[in-house]
Amino acid sequence: MSEATPARTDLLPTWDLSDLYKSPDDPAIAADFHRAETMARSFAATYAGRLATSPGAFIADAIATYEDIQETLGQLSSYSQLLFAGDSTDPAIGRFYQSVRERVTAISSDLIFFSLELNRMSDAVLDNKLADPKLARYQPWLRDLRVYRPHQLSDELEKLVHERDLTANGAWVRLFDETIAALRVTVRDEALTVSEALNKLSDRDRSVREAAGKAVGATFQNNVRLFSLITNTLAKDKEIEDAWRHYARPGSARNRANMVEDEVVDALVTAVRSSYPRLAHRYYQMKAKWLGLDKLQHWDRNAPLPNDDDRRISWDEARDRVLTAYGAFSPEMAEVGQRFFDRPWIDATLRPGKSGGAFAHPTVPSVHPYLLLNYHGKTRDVMTLAHELGHGVHQVVAAQQGYLMSGTPLTLAETASVFGEMLTFQSLLNAATPKQRRIMLAAKTEDMLNTVVRQIAFYQFEAMLHDERKRGELLPERIGELWLQVQTESLGPAFEFTPEYSVFWSYVPHFIHSPFYVYAYAFGDCLVNALYSVFQGGHPGFQKKYMDMLRAGGTKRHKELLAPFGLDATDPAFWNKGLDVIAGFIDELETADV
Repeated sequence: MSEATPARTDLLPTWDLSDLYKSPDDPAIAADFHRAETMARSFAATYAGRLATSPGAFIADAIATYEDIQETLGQLSSYSQLLFAGDSTDPAIGRFYQSVRERVTAISSDLIFFSLELNRMSDAVLDNKLADPKLARYQPWLRDLRVYRPHQLSDELEKLVHERDLTANGAWVRLFDETIAALRVTVRDEALTVSEALNKLSDRDRSVREAAGKAVGATFQNNVRLFSLITNTLAKDKEIEDAWRHYARPGSARNRANMVEDEVVDALVTAVRSSYPRLAHRYYQMKAKWLGLDKLQHWDRNAPLPNDDDRRISWDEARDRVLTAYGAFSPEMAEVGQRFFDRPWIDATLRPGKSGGAFAHPTVPSVHPYLLLNYHGKTRDVMTLAHELGHGVHQVVAAQQGYLMSGTPLTLAETASVFGEMLTFQSLLNAATPKQRRIMLAAKTEDMLNTVVRQIAFYQFEAMLHDERKRGELLPERIGELWLQVQTESLGPAFEFTPEYSVFWSYVPHFIHSPFYVYAYAFGDCLVNALYSVFQGGHPGFQKKYMDMLRAGGTKRHKELLAPFGLDATDPAFWNKGLDVIAGFIDELETADV
């Protein structure tokens, strides 16, 4: 039996998706599909070819109808995605998930003309139409839509790309997810899911960590040809589409989606890479000393520190810790967060087939978000809960912006989650004894290094892999070399990587699901560090400004959102301000006896 088994009880919450649909056989699913299909055909017949010559109010009515259709399709998609995340090994769920994707894709094909036609208008023509107040409401959505104008293909090609995703990119992503979910890692004669095996890398017993590290490596080595094929294929697929759309480099498409300039991301990456020595290198050399080791192995990276009691934290205690921290900052944040616990909006149980990691799915504004976690009872799991609940609160309060404008770019989406983590950490830190404080500072430093240094190293790895893929398919061994290169650079001389670590790139889902997503974590962490410094400095009206920022959803860009706090992410010094917070924690640890 896995030692995680006791957590698989009714003491941990499991979500109830019936606020979306009662079951895959719910008649409401067929009804919603029929409604969306009928509306989409009528929409195309009513509006196609008429936008440029119609007044602003006519276009505003079109956008409102478009939003209605998209929300219905979003609800159908959300339900199938959450079912699949709950158990991707069930063939019936897999079939349902694929069937929904195919029908949604077919229906939304009738809508493709709309954004393309809007983008073909000149700025002068659109500005004239925006004088109508009905259309002016949608100005933020139109602003973000027009970012893609230089990268837009013909109507026929856009429709082809859209419909072929099911058997191209989407099919490879599904293969990855189902393969990961079905894998079992044998650690000391115990068959574990990948999530359970990775959790053992933070076990107090070094021999357990070593066994888990080698077992994970062996399992992924046995499957590395498949993961290499998936990675190579998706990288080539992206290269082809990027070339057609005239993106300057592999990460540019993601930056456009994040509404952030390439130069801002470059400044972040440069700042973090130049800080590797004062952050990760320095910290892990201290950790090796604390653990009494000459060199760290990869299975020592998340090892508990010697004085850490590593006790299991119950779900109820985790909930109370997070909500108390939220409430001390903002009663509204705590009230919204409480809803997730009072209602079955969270799935924290550990079970075979369930998606690993954690996420917050916004679903649609007319319903509510759902959170997925794999709760093992560690301090890191409490921080993960604080993180995902931050997303959830953000998604709830931004829902007032409607389906098209409630979502935020990934870079800003991470603000509320990382800020929620920081609130929880600082709340616990303030109540800690000196001994507990040192342990907590070390744990938080590691989390921040994982969020900032590790994610920028992931970003480097992706950039190198995609650049090299242009010259031909990469063998698994070569991908492993790139992985070890960035890990060595980022983590520093304290580590001595054993051979099996060369395949650890293959379990990172972001590389498959959302290429170049990972820098958003570092963006969010550094941004929150800077934001929290402003809060600690007693900035007047901070809480109200913060909640207003969350409520804005996707209606404002990062420059507008940060201006009330006196911050500017285009300023190179901005990133160092965030990195200095991590360095300050390490400074304190250097003088402490952990």
